[in-house]
Amino acid sequence: MFVFTNRIRIRDDGQASSSRPVLLAGRMLERFAPLLSLSLFIGVWHWLSLRYPPFILPGPGSVAQRFLEKIADGSLPFHALVTLSEALPGLLLGTLAAFALGIPISRSRLADRLLSPFIVASQGVPFIAVAPLLFIWFGNGPLTKVLVCALVVFFPIVINVIAGLRSAPQTLRDLFRALNATPAQTFMKLELPAALPFIFAGLRVGGTLSMVGAIAGEFLSADRGLGFLINLGNSFYDTPLVIVGVLTIVGLALSVYGAIRLAERALRVERWAA
Repeated sequence: MFVFTNRIRIRDDGQASSSRPVLLAGRMLERFAPLLSLSLFIGVWHWLSLRYPPFILPGPGSVAQRFLEKIADGSLPFHALVTLSEALPGLLLGTLAAFALGIPISRSRLADRLLSPFIVASQGVPFIAVAPLLFIWFGNGPLTKVLVCALVVFFPIVINVIAGLRSAPQTLRDLFRALNATPAQTFMKLELPAALPFIFAGLRVGGTLSMVGAIAGEFLSADRGLGFLINLGNSFYDTPLVIVGVLTIVGLALSVYGAIRLAERALRVERWAA
């Protein structure tokens, strides 16, 4: 019996040692997956650029050269900061509006029936159709771009706020009621913690959409910003400049998403997901 159990242990140790390189390779592949996908993207891009004229699809080298030129003369950082200064206040304004309407809707059926049609209408009407009205009412300044951003990010955030505040278990609500908790205590210690995973999910979506709102506003009327830079490149058939603007927008959107994700991890929101 002793020999039999030792053989089993030896066999188990052999299986563990043989599977260890496989696990290590899987972890290395997972760690370097973004770099591999980026390399594959650049390789396919370069391959396609060899089959088209440069004014249709310039290669990664010419785009990188244009990128460095715009960094050196300071125009790309300037336009990127302008777009970011419109997107972030728009995200903040849209979030505040989402909480201002989401909290009463989550608590009152009457508020739900009164306000929900307007919330749905804000998403049902294309913002590109409403944006010209905002430019007529508020002018061509940065405020209008901020309002366009707020309109774009409002819907996904308010839906997640409502769903999150309603997600608190009824048993815990009954417990808070039995302990004579005030509405403010119930909100701060039960409803808001339960809603945090939903809220941050909405913020991640809204953070990326805020860039869409800012660029849409700049496309309609602007003399600065990444949308203006893309329009400028399009007017002069400067395709590398257009691609530089697009890639910069992608980088800003990823940065906003990553910042929200870091805040979510810092607050340990995952523990409330269950």
